[in-house]
Amino acid sequence: MVSLNERTRQSWLPLFVLGVGMSMIIIDATIVNVAVPSIMGDLRLSATDVEWVNSIYSLTFAALLVPLSRMGDLRGRRRTFTAGLVVFLAASVLAALAGTGALLIGARVLQGVGASMVVPMTLAIINALYAGPRRTVAFAVWGSIIGGMAALGPLLGGWLVTGHGWRWAFWVNLPIGLLVLLGTAKVPESRDPHARGSDLPGVLLSVIGTSALVFGLIEGQRYGWFTPVGDHALSPIPFAFALAALALTAFTLAERARARAGRPVILDLSLLRIPSFRYGCLTAMIVTLGEFGMILVLPLFLQSAMRFTAFEAGLVIAALAAGTFLAGGVVPKLRLAPRLIVRLGLGLEAAGAVAVGLSVTPSLGHWTLVPWLVLYGVGVGFASAQLPNLTLADVPPRQSGVASGLQSAIRQLGAAVGIAVLGSVLVTGLDAAMAHRLPADRALGQAVRDSAGAAVAGIRDPVRHAAAVAAAADATRRVTVFTGLVLLGGVGVTLLLPDTGVGRREEE
Repeated sequence: MVSLNERTRQSWLPLFVLGVGMSMIIIDATIVNVAVPSIMGDLRLSATDVEWVNSIYSLTFAALLVPLSRMGDLRGRRRTFTAGLVVFLAASVLAALAGTGALLIGARVLQGVGASMVVPMTLAIINALYAGPRRTVAFAVWGSIIGGMAALGPLLGGWLVTGHGWRWAFWVNLPIGLLVLLGTAKVPESRDPHARGSDLPGVLLSVIGTSALVFGLIEGQRYGWFTPVGDHALSPIPFAFALAALALTAFTLAERARARAGRPVILDLSLLRIPSFRYGCLTAMIVTLGEFGMILVLPLFLQSAMRFTAFEAGLVIAALAAGTFLAGGVVPKLRLAPRLIVRLGLGLEAAGAVAVGLSVTPSLGHWTLVPWLVLYGVGVGFASAQLPNLTLADVPPRQSGVASGLQSAIRQLGAAVGIAVLGSVLVTGLDAAMAHRLPADRALGQAVRDSAGAAVAGIRDPVRHAAAVAAAADATRRVTVFTGLVLLGGVGVTLLLPDTGVGRREEE
């Protein structure tokens, strides 16, 4: 007779429930970008308000990943996943009903809290639940969702906002989330039996340090990295980075001291001494940096310079998701070592990014980028499908929650770094290209630069518009080729990944 626990391990229903729940979170991270113009017009928000609607979600999400993952190990991973869903759904309702910018920003903070409970718990539960060949399939599905749903967000957002209004970007979460809540009854509970006590200093220092670091990365372009820009008398970014360095250093010292004294800690720093975990996290950060960089610059170029509608731009970016889902179905059938699959994935991503860059021209057609985005998406799917498997292979199962939270935090940091670095490359490229193509019109060049290319759509003069479109193409090409080079560097990082034997264990 097969035990209940064994039947659960043989069932794909928990994976389906976890996957749908995480899909909702991942899509919501990108869907709001498409809704920004409608939100600005309806709620009469300033540019600063809108920037906070976007960034506060990422900031809260990243800051709470580690402490709330620890709560999963302590209180139960299914319980934490379920509580996160409830918080996220309640926040989605508040966001959909928001009548002011302040209420919408507050709702986004709560969404970030819920998301930071849901995402790492999905990975921790999968790691604790599945073994053997099913583990490979489960992680392939997880990786496909992470990569594919981020690319589907702009498409779904374009359709909802165009047809139903921006509030449906939040209302859509309600029916999906309620179904997932019903399904959580089929997800087994797990926790760290050795977890005990609280670590208030660790929580405070980790939240302060992570918040300051992510704030600096997200807002550096707006305030100025070292010297203030625009009307700002003083840039807070150097202070944010200094605070992050102090808080994270204090956090590291405090956690080591507490561990030596046998006191509870929210993060066991010995995890970073595991080579597969350390280098797996670094590789995951590079993958996320590249993907979010592409999703940042391409929709902007397609809508502002090429005058695609939001839905048309979303359809193009959806090719990336199609490649990711395709790879997710292929990976379990490959008879290759997991390290080789990750390496192959990063190589395909690098090739796809460079090909996209070389294809970007002022006369770009609707379907020109699609085959290269599919190639890029296949690379994302290959890399993302096996990275969690490799990263967590040598992590003790009882520490799955905090390890998953730390990996998710590092991925989120990769997204912030990608937005900051590639955003700077884009703005610098626009400035240089506009100065080259329209040297006598510095005011227009400054407007295009400050808007990251969005101002191109409003240029009426045909000659100036053509020059601005060409400049936007030059800058976008620079960003995508740079992304390809970064991903190529990621291939080098994978050479440091040890042979964990995970592929051999799964075949047994």
